[in-house]
Amino acid sequence: MHSKALPAGRSLQAFFDEKVKLYNQPTFIKDDPVCIPHLFTRKEDIEIAGLFAAVFAWGNRTTIINKSRELMQLMDMAPHDFCLHHTDQDLQKLIAFKHRTFTATDLLYFIEFLHYHYTHHPSLEDAFVPGKKPEGGVEWALTHFHNYFFSLEQVPNRTRKHIATPYKGSTCKRLNMYLRWMVRKDRQGVDFGIWKKLRPADLICPIDLHVARVAKRFGLLDRKQIDWQAAVELTTYLQTLDAADPVKYDFALFGLGVIEKY
Repeated sequence: MHSKALPAGRSLQAFFDEKVKLYNQPTFIKDDPVCIPHLFTRKEDIEIAGLFAAVFAWGNRTTIINKSRELMQLMDMAPHDFCLHHTDQDLQKLIAFKHRTFTATDLLYFIEFLHYHYTHHPSLEDAFVPGKKPEGGVEWALTHFHNYFFSLEQVPNRTRKHIATPYKGSTCKRLNMYLRWMVRKDRQGVDFGIWKKLRPADLICPIDLHVARVAKRFGLLDRKQIDWQAAVELTTYLQTLDAADPVKYDFALFGLGVIEKY
């Protein structure tokens, strides 16, 4: 560990725990994409709003939030009902929607998948873990979700880039963030904890260039490539700080990297 990165006299765990407390609280919500699922109270609406907000989560946070909110409004602020009961006329409202490389073609396939899934299952959790328990933790769940998501007929080839998979070495940063939202539960009010098949201890820390920079500065990550193995390596270290809830330190790493520019 590079002690020069720490304030004098502080242990890494004490410093990180302090940052978790600073950012894992309700004031964090309004400026983060997690504010989008927080617009809703029904489990199914939270799941769908959270999925879109997570998939859109690259680039400027204000833009991510604005585009996610725009989509929810196009869905009449009832995403589950929209996905299950939309008409062709309802879908016409979505044709002009675009967020970076995510276009109406991608959006219409997402809605087709969500319509199919919720016709057969009560929760999007079943898309990640179809049985009572995951067969192989988060890596297995993400791989299953990717394969299942693209199992419908006539998948637009361009849409495949929007759902990552560990099988191809991706960090799966946005989907790991989504799983954090759905699985982690504490009393702070940011994460929802509405999924029970995976445990907080199973989660993999979301990693991007900001988080990787901070992790390397503190000596938590040796791997040069920012890929799935880097996410696993970082999480393995975080488990030494808190085995039951390693991904709570995502708040500290993200806050230090993106907000404090550490």
